[in-house]
Amino acid sequence: MSADKIIQDVESGNISLGIELGSTRIKAVLVTPDFKTIASGSYVWENELKNGIWTYSLANVWAGIQASYQAVAAEVKDKYGVALTKIGSIGVSAMMHGYMAFDANDQLLVPFRTWRNNITAEAADALTDLFDFNIPQRWSIAHLYQAILNQEDHVKDVTFFTTLAGYVHWQLSGEQVIGIGDASGMFPIDSATKDYDEKLLDKFRNVKSVRQYHWDIKDILPKVLLAGQPAGKLTTDGAKLLDPAGNLTAGSVMAPPEGDAGTGMVGTNAVRERTGNISAGTSAFSMVVLDQPMKAVHRDIDLVTTPTGLPVAMVHTNNCSSDINAWVNLFKEFAQTIGVDLKPDELYGALFNKSTEGDANAGGLLNYSYLSGENITKMTAGRPLFVRTPNSHFTLANFVKTQLYAAFAPLKIGMDILANEEHIHLDSLIAQGGLFRTPKVGQQVLADSLNTPITVTNNAGEGGPWGMAVLGFYVTDKAADETLEDFLDDKVFANPESTTVDPDPAGVKGSNEFIAGYKAALPVEGKAVDLLAD
Repeated sequence: MSADKIIQDVESGNISLGIELGSTRIKAVLVTPDFKTIASGSYVWENELKNGIWTYSLANVWAGIQASYQAVAAEVKDKYGVALTKIGSIGVSAMMHGYMAFDANDQLLVPFRTWRNNITAEAADALTDLFDFNIPQRWSIAHLYQAILNQEDHVKDVTFFTTLAGYVHWQLSGEQVIGIGDASGMFPIDSATKDYDEKLLDKFRNVKSVRQYHWDIKDILPKVLLAGQPAGKLTTDGAKLLDPAGNLTAGSVMAPPEGDAGTGMVGTNAVRERTGNISAGTSAFSMVVLDQPMKAVHRDIDLVTTPTGLPVAMVHTNNCSSDINAWVNLFKEFAQTIGVDLKPDELYGALFNKSTEGDANAGGLLNYSYLSGENITKMTAGRPLFVRTPNSHFTLANFVKTQLYAAFAPLKIGMDILANEEHIHLDSLIAQGGLFRTPKVGQQVLADSLNTPITVTNNAGEGGPWGMAVLGFYVTDKAADETLEDFLDDKVFANPESTTVDPDPAGVKGSNEFIAGYKAALPVEGKAVDLLAD
C-alpha cells in the first residue's frame, strides 16, 4: 500500500487498533485494511508479588496502555505527517483467566489476581468434581469460589467480575461484555448455545456456600459476545483514557475483548475444526479446534473456545525454551573465551543445524527443561537436569537434539492424550515462536514429536495485538453471512507465505524412544526437586 493511501486511511479512520496486555509486555498495533501493521508501540511491565498474590496495579495497566498508544500515534505522525484522531475499530486482548472483582461503585475489591497464582487448588478440585468438567486453578470461577471457601469478606459486595481484557474494554466503552474465547477461561461454555453452560451455572448456584450471597452467578459475569458482533463504541471518557493528549475522538467500534489464546488462533489462522496452533516460547501451549466432543475429563487439558465459540482443547506447559537459552548462553561464553563473537541467530543456527546430524533418539541422552514446576508431569518446582548413562552416545549433535526434544516433551505428553485417548487428529498445526527462527530444524523436531505436519507462516510472527486488530476489522468489514473462518482464509491469509514439514518416520520412531525414556526417568527429576534446595 502506498504512503498516500495509508495517509488517506488514517485521516478517514479506515484503520484498526489492536491492544494486547501480555504477561511481560503491553503492545498496541495500528493496522490498515490490507492487514499490514503501519505503527506499533509497547511497554514493558512485570507482575508484582504482594501479600502472596501475583498482581498488576491498575495504575500500571493504564500507564502501559497510554504509553503504547502514544508511541503508535507518534510513529504515525513521524512517518506520514498526520495526527491520529479517528480509528474505525478497536480491540483489546489480554492474558486470560484471573480475577478482577468490583462492587456497586465500580471499585476494585481486591488487587487483580492473575492467572499465575496457584492459590485455588481446593476450589479447582471441588468445581471439577461438581461440574464433571476440568477447572484449572487459573480460571476465574476457581478464584471466585476459593474466595468463598476462604470466607473473604469482599465476596458479599461483588456485583461484577471479569478478566483483564474485559476490564479494559469496560473502561473504554462502558460495556460489561467479553468475547466468548476469553469467557471460556472464566466459566465453562456451552458451544451449542454460545453462552455460559446453564446446567453448570445451576450447579454452582446450588452449592451451599454460594447460596448465602445476594448475587446470582449469571448476573455478575460479563455478557458473552461472538467475534464479529459489535461490543459498543469508544466513549468520550474512554478516548481520554486511551489518549490523554486529547487528539483521539470517540465513536470507534469496539470488538469483543478476547484472551491471548483467541488472538493467537486468529493470528495463525487456526480457527477451523481440525486445525490448531502451537506457541513455543518461555512456556508453550497448543490449541486444537475439536470436531468431536471429548470422551473424558482430563486435568491436563483445558476446554476453551475459538472467538466464535467452537470447542478447543488447550494443552499448556510451564516450560519450553528457557533451558535451551541457558545452554546456548554457555556456548556463547565459551565462544567469547576463545575470541569468537557470534550473533544470537548465528549461534542458535549453528547448534540447531548440528542437531540434524544426531541419532534419531538423541543417543540415549535425557534432559528435563524445568526452570519452574510443570503441571503436565506433576513437578512442583523447577530443577533443570541433564542425564546420561556411560553407554549413551554423547555428542554435540545428540546433546542439542536432546534439548529440542526436551523443550517439546511436556507438550507432547499432553498432546498424546488427545491422540491416543481421545483419538483426535488434526489436518494441520501452525507453530510460532523463537524456536522456529532457524529454518526447519525446530519445526522438524516438533513434527516428529507430535507425528503431525507443522506449518510456520510469516503472519504468525505478527502476534496477539495484530490478531486483535484483525478481529476489529471483522466487526466493521465482514459481509452479513461471512464466517470468521472464511474472512481469514479469503481476505487476511489469502496469500500466506508459509513452510510446512511432514513428520519423518525415523524421526517419529526416535522421538517416541526418547519420550519413553523421559517418562521412565521422571522419578529422577522428582528426586532432584525433593533433594536440591533452590
